[in-house]
Amino acid sequence: MTKPDMDDQTRTELEAAAFRRLVAHLRERTDVQNIDLMTLAGFCRNCLSRWYREEAEARDLPLSDPEAREIVYGMPYKEWQARHQVEATSEQKAAFAKANSAH
Repeated sequence: MTKPDMDDQTRTELEAAAFRRLVAHLRERTDVQNIDLMTLAGFCRNCLSRWYREEAEARDLPLSDPEAREIVYGMPYKEWQARHQVEATSEQKAAFAKANSAH
C-alpha cells in the first residue's frame, strides 16, 4: 500500500490530530491502568507525557513533567491517581515483570 502524496504541513496536521485523538481516548479509558499499557504496548500515559516534554525541550520550550502530564491526563497527575489509579494486582505485576524481562 502506498502512502498518499501530501505536503509536510498536512502530514503534521494529521499527526497532531491523531495524537489528540490518542490522548482523548486515554483520558476516556481511565479503566485501563498504566501497568496494563506498559505490559501490552511498552508505553503508558507517563511515557507519552515524557515524550511530549522532551520534544518541547528540543525546541527550547520549557515544560515541566507535571505540566506535560496534565496535558496527557487532562488534570494534575496526583488528581488522576487519586480518582482512577488502583493498586496493581499480583497478576498485573507478574505480567509486567514477564514482559520487561524479555527486553
